[in-house]
Amino acid sequence: MSTLLRVEGVGKSYGATRALENASIEIETGEFFALLGPSGCGKTTLMRVIAGFETPDSGAVFLDGVDVTHAPPHRRPVNLMFQSYALFPHMDVAANVAYPLRRQGLASGLVAQRVRDMLRLVQMDGFEARKPDRLSGGQKARVALARALAAGPRLLLLDEPLAALDRKLREDTQFELMQVQRDLGLSFLVVTHDQSEAMAMAGRIAVMREGRIAQVGAPRDVYERPSSAWVADFIGAANLIPARLRALEAGRAHLESLAGALTARIDAQTGLAPGASALVCVRAQVLRLHATRPVADNVIEGDIVDEIYLGGAVEWRVRIADGGLLRVSAAPHESGVAGRGRRVFVSFAAEAASVLPAAASPA
Repeated sequence: MSTLLRVEGVGKSYGATRALENASIEIETGEFFALLGPSGCGKTTLMRVIAGFETPDSGAVFLDGVDVTHAPPHRRPVNLMFQSYALFPHMDVAANVAYPLRRQGLASGLVAQRVRDMLRLVQMDGFEARKPDRLSGGQKARVALARALAAGPRLLLLDEPLAALDRKLREDTQFELMQVQRDLGLSFLVVTHDQSEAMAMAGRIAVMREGRIAQVGAPRDVYERPSSAWVADFIGAANLIPARLRALEAGRAHLESLAGALTARIDAQTGLAPGASALVCVRAQVLRLHATRPVADNVIEGDIVDEIYLGGAVEWRVRIADGGLLRVSAAPHESGVAGRGRRVFVSFAAEAASVLPAAASPA
């Protein structure tokens, strides 16, 4: 694949508020990419810079190798699907989808054919004569998508596109968006604060914090190998156990904690040396509960203080020797070994845990 979008060192301030700080990303042709982060992290500002609605104070934006940093929105091969969908209430579905094509001055026959193609693509053919007030939330989302795609952008920006939908419809629409993106081979950039949404749809994710890019990677890499304690805590249910690094051996770290001796994998880029304070990051789903002490790389003893039934899983909170709580998640059929107030042993493999620096910096 070739690089379609390159954002280099973009900075943006609003008065004394620094919205973006040295933000850099690359998106490949045909890639589904996500900007993920909490409210106020700068992801919407970065999207608006890419679209041309904001001019950065520093840095540059390149599309197909062309510097478009100061180009207006209509001079960029980019379109935006708004969170509110922004459908014209006085126009029917066909007219809404046709609107950007008519503004381009296309012939009526070409407009009509393009409208038919786009509505068929989003499974809304047969709804041409309906007004937006007669559409469901999911149908409005499909029409907004058809309109955003009608003019043939190279890059489609989606601003929290599923935020207004209920959970079941949101999950269904995620897969529809993925199918449309694959069918067209376009680059999609979705902006969201929903971790599961980003991980379900995107091939790569840029996690943002306080105007900076904290980590970029495939969903599995970001989840299983977070670059910082903050990313680990933001993406999924992470247990962070304070420890001190005792020794390094062939990609493994041996550590001491108040909960006992621990072993975990460690990446060279962490830059930690023996004696350093660290955090052992281990996901709730890889922990196992036992009624008696097992033979395993890591075993921590504790007491169950809470048990939560979540349908497809049960989550336990286990109080350990350092006073912290471990979150343990497993299938309901495994709940026989546990119960509130019971003393248990929690185990995990060394390869299922990673070592992170104890200090949590913004990026």
